Amino acid sequence: MAAFFYTNNYKPSAICMKKIVPVSSKSALAAFIDFPHELYKDDANYVPELFIAQRDLLTKHPFHKHNKLQCFLAYHGDKIVGRIAAILNNAHNEYNHTNDGFWGFFDCINDQETANLLFNTAADWLKKQEITGKFIGPVNFSTNEACGLLIKGFDTPPVLMFTYNFPYYADLIEKAGFAKQIDLIGWHWEGQNYDDKSVKLLDALQERLKRSNVTIRKVNLKDFKNETIKLREVYNSAWDQNTGFVPLTDDEFDWLAKDLKLILDPDFALVAEQDNKIVGFAVALPDYNNIFQKIKKGRLLPTGIFKLLFGKKSIRGIRIYALGVVEGYRKLGIEAVLYGTIIKEYKRKGYDYADAGWTLENNTMINKAIEAIKGDPYKTYRIYEKAI
Repeated sequence: MAAFFYTNNYKPSAICMKKIVPVSSKSALAAFIDFPHELYKDDANYVPELFIAQRDLLTKHPFHKHNKLQCFLAYHGDKIVGRIAAILNNAHNEYNHTNDGFWGFFDCINDQETANLLFNTAADWLKKQEITGKFIGPVNFSTNEACGLLIKGFDTPPVLMFTYNFPYYADLIEKAGFAKQIDLIGWHWEGQNYDDKSVKLLDALQERLKRSNVTIRKVNLKDFKNETIKLREVYNSAWDQNTGFVPLTDDEFDWLAKDLKLILDPDFALVAEQDNKIVGFAVALPDYNNIFQKIKKGRLLPTGIFKLLFGKKSIRGIRIYALGVVEGYRKLGIEAVLYGTIIKEYKRKGYDYADAGWTLENNTMINKAIEAIKGDPYKTYRIYEKAI
């Protein structure tokens, strides 16, 4: 079926029948990936995902070795008006002792009937996979990837690896029977508007860590394979108490590390080490969304690749993507040194802004620590749930 798209201003008539079609071909998958580009074409804050990255995520990612998903397109006549993916995350259910199903990659025109058809179709598919618990989303595929519906902070573009959507999505979701599960917070610092106490105390804090035989160093990109093995253990232990957490398999973490290495600035990739054992790490990434926003429909060819290769100087900010310390090392001041080192580099490189997150709304300790260095909780993302 050829892909024609309706814009967000379109209001379906009752004359043409709506239908949901499972994605089962390369052309349908391309239409699934491309639908948001047309839907958001008049939104200045929209950032297109790279087509090749989305295609590989939906077809080649190691997630698919142990889990399942089915993508669906909503049609009104021969026009695409929505999309959704039903996600069976076996790893989540095994780790959390649940029998839940998930939805993600949701985009839809402002029409409740279309949204209901999408949610009902995804739920029906999950029921056929013997899911009997909750129906949770949006997650693409889990909290290890992009997740959460933007419900606050629509006035600026998303930073790297954050989601973006129209404000009306919340109404569509809530009227479909979903309720809040948990909120995620995105933090922001503008210019030099931050508390640099951790920078001023950096030398003293590092000396204190040395007395515990803990040192802070940059990730060794020349030995990245071995570094990845050590970092995976920290990742899966530092975040294991977070709501909805799913440990990454070796293959999944290697996939993530490979992708991050492509855009990594080694000055913002730090590890805390004690006796050659990594006990914490922090990664801040240049905000490549400054470039991706200029790449039409996320296509690298014919000109997108040049924008990507030569546009690094246009990057204005960073995203603190991850900062974690394993249990037993969390009261030594490691977090403060990691933050202080990132802030020091941020200042030295002359960036205009920094974002951090997301953090869970109920993670009081880390949220208070971010507020203490003048972090602004400027965006909120919500994960919803209902009985399937």
